[in-house]
Amino acid sequence: MPSRSHIADKIRAKLKKRKKEGNLRKLQISYGLIDFCSNDYLGFSKKKSNFRPKSQGSTGSRLIGGNSLLFEKIETKISVFHRAEAGLIFNSGYNANIGLFSCIADKSDTIIFDQFIHASIRDGIRLSPARSFSFEHNNTNSLEKKLQQASGNILVAIESIYSMDGDQCELKKILTLCKKYKAQIILDEAHATGVIGKHGRGLACKLRLENHIFARIHSFGKSMGCHGAIILGSKELREYLINFSGAFIYTTALSEGSLMAIDNSYEELKSGTEKIHQLQKNITFFKESISKKLKKHYISSNSSIQCILVGGNKKARKTESILQKRGYDVRAICHPTVAKGRERLRICIHSFNSENEIKKCLLNIEELLS
Repeated sequence: MPSRSHIADKIRAKLKKRKKEGNLRKLQISYGLIDFCSNDYLGFSKKKSNFRPKSQGSTGSRLIGGNSLLFEKIETKISVFHRAEAGLIFNSGYNANIGLFSCIADKSDTIIFDQFIHASIRDGIRLSPARSFSFEHNNTNSLEKKLQQASGNILVAIESIYSMDGDQCELKKILTLCKKYKAQIILDEAHATGVIGKHGRGLACKLRLENHIFARIHSFGKSMGCHGAIILGSKELREYLINFSGAFIYTTALSEGSLMAIDNSYEELKSGTEKIHQLQKNITFFKESISKKLKKHYISSNSSIQCILVGGNKKARKTESILQKRGYDVRAICHPTVAKGRERLRICIHSFNSENEIKKCLLNIEELLS
């Protein structure tokens, strides 16, 4: 008689518990709804491509048969665009963060990270032998206390724009502290790419601080409307990652079609700023349209990510469902992704949203929360 599977019982129990708590995740397919949830801030993903890749696959990892002149050309082009010495493309932002943080520090080193840092960075840090601890979100006093406790090579992980609250990091203040304690900054520019700075070069370039940042991660899966990511830094960092990053070494390279899409999006950024200006205009309109009733639930943000606190998983899910039935694709962010009591509606503003769509969406939210 085969032994009973205890792992199956464990899986069922955990799913049942999550369902009871109202935070069971489910995949959704949206048809014809007004987009207030995607990361496609500039609408690049909707652009029809004219390129025709010669092959559909890359045949292997870049160290085996998957490398190409196109890879090298695009990495150089993107590095120049973001004013970096060199860059290495990874298959996604998650893949890039796992690949960087898992190999960059040794057990004698310290990684300090903002408590609101993205899950991909947390997962990368878990794979690292280095000591690690968090500091209070955007709190430089908290960061300094942790810097005083650090040893070895010190790395500080922050994001330009935080994905849950949509707020911006205190980059200048954090850089001043890091210089004081001889620490290096790793900056995730995922939600700043294509949105912040001239031609969407990101926060570091906007503040002219790119030469003071050890590594920058630019994701292509958000405003760039495609897939993949690049880690920017020195030529030595690029060579190090090629040799020590398992997430790079042991994965099949992106296809030619994916590379062409990345290149196409960067050409779009270089050619004009109209969509970026329209996005900023829509963000301003959203903020100015928030009623007095909603302001007490609103998390202040100047980015594409706007949030209205709801409180409670069930209420957040119910509000999400009603909004979708009314034609607005707004998503609820529930515990455990955010802290209990901080459950919210996360509204992503795009360059292609009309003022009428934004206004009506807010009116519906106000009605449902009153």
